[in-house]
Amino acid sequence: MISRRIIRTKVLQVLYAYYSSDEKSINNTEKELFFCIHKAYDLYHYLFSLVIEIADYAENRIEIKRNKHQPTFEELHPNTKFITNQVIRQLRFNKQLSVYQEQKKLSWKEHPELVKELYLLMIESESYKAYMDDDTRSYLDDRKFIEKLFTKTILVSEDLYIALEEMSIYWNDDVEFVISMITKTLKRFNELSGSDQSLMPLFKDEEDRDFTKNLIRKSILNHKELRDLIQVHSKNWDMERIAFMDILIMQLAITEFLYFPTIPTKVSLNEYIELSKFYSTEKSRNFINGILDKTLKDLKQSDQVNKEGRGLIGE
Repeated sequence: MISRRIIRTKVLQVLYAYYSSDEKSINNTEKELFFCIHKAYDLYHYLFSLVIEIADYAENRIEIKRNKHQPTFEELHPNTKFITNQVIRQLRFNKQLSVYQEQKKLSWKEHPELVKELYLLMIESESYKAYMDDDTRSYLDDRKFIEKLFTKTILVSEDLYIALEEMSIYWNDDVEFVISMITKTLKRFNELSGSDQSLMPLFKDEEDRDFTKNLIRKSILNHKELRDLIQVHSKNWDMERIAFMDILIMQLAITEFLYFPTIPTKVSLNEYIELSKFYSTEKSRNFINGILDKTLKDLKQSDQVNKEGRGLIGE
């Protein structure tokens, strides 16, 4: 589930915290890194369960109207297309989701106002009206609507971000990424998916887990060498005047150049330039690109960049 871009982002954030703190424990920093990654995985399951809560709220409203003293014809014969959505039913009985929720004690019961607000936003949306007005019914239509519920309603809800910020300092920055992972997961579902349908794992494989651990460790352990390289290639700049976040971005990029033989230098360069778009200014991005480009050329000329694997030898 966790992409390498997100891993790099998390490492950058934790590295910033490491240098900003008086405590300099690599073991504790590594634990913090994996903890915040696991929190993103918690949010992945938590937001899945939010859709079920919205459906339960919708069903409860239908029952309240049905049981009125003098219900109207429409209240006695409501449109139940949303509450009987096939994907919601699959999520409701998904074993992995249920077990994870139980283990982590994830519940929206303490946030009824948020569930109500999301329901009201949903029923006012054009996608909901079009979905409910369409008399045809297919699994694909059900799945597409749930994807839109995540991307058009849940993702843009300010109330959701407020609630998540109160629950965890880690979650607000992760919502967009997590919802993108949720929509990818839903595309794996089909009408035959049963309760054993798998959700995404935390890491794609052990290689990604090792990459996470090694990136933070190698960056810290080789701190002096990496900073010296940055200083040499920014000799016309006063290091104290370079934004600290810019230095950390370059430090991580050079770590990958030197200590990750299976990752192409072009990939590392592009990934950290992309990261700088979110954590640096426009001027910083150009500066980072220039310094990394010069550093990489010199490292290659001195044979310090050693890549291995198909298509990488002699890079």
